[in-house]
Amino acid sequence: MEHTADAAKAHPSNRTYVLIAVVLAVLTALEVMVFYVEALRPLLVAILMVLMVAKFCLVVGFFMHLKYDSKVLSGVFGWGLLVAFLIMLALLALYGKFTGTG
Repeated sequence: MEHTADAAKAHPSNRTYVLIAVVLAVLTALEVMVFYVEALRPLLVAILMVLMVAKFCLVVGFFMHLKYDSKVLSGVFGWGLLVAFLIMLALLALYGKFTGTG
């Protein structure tokens, strides 16, 4: 398979990958911190869901190179994320765990 100059230029440098890894580590640390801060308990699920979506977008966008692929593939991953998100919300509603207190 032949690579073009545009394809080589489109992919990020090693520095970008390290930066994304650092951001993912910080987001993970925030997730752990949010779990242990009692004042954030009422918003626990909402905060963790937002952080989850942010991490998902970073991982599939950069490490799976989705950012540089067809928009159809973005739709496939986006649809999967939406379905997973809705299932999680339905289960949380079913078991009454939205506040993180139960």
